[in-house]
Formats: sequence, structure tokens, C-alpha cells
Amino acid sequence: MIKYTLKCADGHQFESWFQNSEAYEKLRLAGQLACAVCGHLDVEKAIMAPRVNLPSKSKSEISAPLAESTSLQSPMSPAEEAMKQLRDHVEATSENVGDKFVDEVRAIHYGDAPERSIFGEAQGRDAKALWDEGIPVAPLPWSSNKTKVN
Repeated sequence: MIKYTLKCADGHQFESWFQNSEAYEKLRLAGQLACAVCGHLDVEKAIMAPRVNLPSKSKSEISAPLAESTSLQSPMSPAEEAMKQLRDHVEATSENVGDKFVDEVRAIHYGDAPERSIFGEAQGRDAKALWDEGIPVAPLPWSSNKTKVN
């Protein structure tokens, strides 16, 4: 997996993961990339700094005044703020059905369960099968196993 910082023609920057650089290129050429903030389809890679993994230090190695005065969290970018607002809205107005998503969305589609907004988890092949059945689903741009940004 590879993570790219992307930017749209309107200047919004956001990050996205791809299986590899070829997968990114294939999606870009097919017009399948869209800005996470405004939905603009003119998206390209932004200049990125390489990730450098340094050995971690124990808490005793960090001086107390430095640890207390240094914030490791930078202010949210407009893209991060928009993503947080979207996630908050989805979580407030939809039911999380977790790994029962595929069964539940089918039941709703075929009238075997009450119609409502839901979200949950599905494997890519299962989501494709839903799509092939004519059941409209869309991936959310976050994973439930990640820590929510507050």
C-alpha cells in the first residue's frame, strides 16, 4: 500500500491510500479520483515529504517542559475538517450495522427490513456484488478501526 497526498484544481489537499503506484495511475486515467473536499475530478499528486521512521523514545527521555509545551497535533486542514464533519453527520444520522452491512442493505433493498440510513463494513467483492445486483452502495473515506478525529 502507498499513501499519496493529492490536490485538486481548486487547491484542496487530502491523502489517499492506493494498492500501488500503478493503481493510482489507472484510477487517475479513468477519471475515478475526486477531491475529498469539493468533489472536483481534476486531481493530481501533490509534493510530499518522505516518511522517515525514527526509533521511538521512552517518556523518560523526553523532557517534561518540552513534552508539556509541544503540541503534536497541528490544526486541521480544510480537507480534514470537511472529513470530520462528514463522518460526524453520517454517524449521527445513520445506524452502524458493522459487519452485518451486506445482509442488512440487501434486506432493506428487497423490503425485508425497514428503510433507513445505515453504514458498516463490507469486503470489496461483497460491495461489488451488491452493486452488480443494482443495490447502490458507496465506500466511506474512513475505516471504523481507525481512531476518530475529535
